[in-house]
This record gives sequence, C-alpha cells and structure tokens, in this order.
Amino acid sequence: MKLVVQRVSRSEVRVEGRRIASIGRGLLVFLAVERGDSDALARSAAAKTSQMRIFPDPAEGKKMNLSVSDVGGEVLVVSQFTLAGSLRKGRRPSFDAAAPPGEASALCEAYAAALRESGLRVSTGVFGAMMEVDLVNDGPVTFWLQSLPGGEFGP
Repeated sequence: MKLVVQRVSRSEVRVEGRRIASIGRGLLVFLAVERGDSDALARSAAAKTSQMRIFPDPAEGKKMNLSVSDVGGEVLVVSQFTLAGSLRKGRRPSFDAAAPPGEASALCEAYAAALRESGLRVSTGVFGAMMEVDLVNDGPVTFWLQSLPGGEFGP
C-alpha cells in the first residue's frame, strides 16, 4: 500500500465536470493498493493517517504537533493506482504491483471506513473514474508512506 498524504486548506474531486466531493482544512490522501495488501493493512494505514501530527500547534510556536482529528479536519481519499507503477524498465510504467480492481476498491473503502470509525469526516473520489483533483496544499506539507514488512509504514 502506498499513500501520498497532503495537508490542505481545501480540496475537491470532479468527475465529468461534476463535483463529487470536497473538503475544507484537512488531508488529501492519494491511495494505491498493491497485490498482497490486506484489510488489516488498510486499518493500520488509516490509524497512521489519522494520528500523523502534521498540523501546526499555535501553543508550540506552530511546531507540527497536532493531528487531523485534533484540528477538526476532514479527509479526502482518492484512489490512485499509478502510485503502484514502476518505471524501472523502459519508459512506459508497469502496473504489475497494483492489486486487481475489485480487491483494490474494497481495500480503498476499508481504509476510508476505518478513518470514519476514528471519528473523522471522510469523503472519497470515485474508484476507477477519470478524476480532476484540485487542492491547495497548506505549507506545502506532503508525506509519502509505503507499507513495510510487518504492516508498518515508512519510509
């Protein structure tokens, strides 16, 4: 599982010119599900995401000390299988590492559901659709996470 997590002032997703989802202050998460990923891994990723202390704490001189939950933020989850792509050979990406669509869709939903269970307001894009994503990156603050053996996330 790979995630790109961006702290945003606002973000929205459109499909065929129609706004599907939008959030205010919070996190935009691009999520790729890879072969071998599991429901447990999706839950672990959601726990990591909801607890990342990447929002400024005014009491600490704006040091990143608060989570999205702490600031009452929202989360927008957008499936992005291209994060599972590899350009190691040639110039055209290989998507062999990406999970099959049915499995990936279910795990994207499991990730979003786990975020909701933690009390967050979560919106999603449309799995498999061509989407336009607008965002205002706050900072900019962006983190890349990849699942590691044992279910933890790095790098």
